[in-house]
Amino acid sequence: MTTINQWVAGVVINNVWTFGDAKENKFLFQYFVNYNLPKAWYIVSAPILTANWNAESGEQWIVPFGGGAGKVFRIGKQPINVNAQTYYNTVRPDGWGDWQFRLQVQLLFPKKPK
Repeated sequence: MTTINQWVAGVVINNVWTFGDAKENKFLFQYFVNYNLPKAWYIVSAPILTANWNAESGEQWIVPFGGGAGKVFRIGKQPINVNAQTYYNTVRPDGWGDWQFRLQVQLLFPKKPK
């Protein structure tokens, strides 16, 4: 993860292999770009790209494109992060939906400075 002024960016990469009867080979790639705005608002794009390497050619990838917005606030002393994002699946297997919507609610537990 990198932070430069109001920008935060990073990437997560994962591939899962299973063995035995349920042989699976699945890939996940998530990049995230976050721009922090005044009053704890932010704009975010964090699509989750996936591939099922066992699927037929042309049916392996889901590649969404889009983003959303969020805000960090407190209820009492508890900091909370809420965001909503919408993504269009530019590449997708047959039968998969055109759109994704993500709503996240995160309770934050920051460390106290020493």
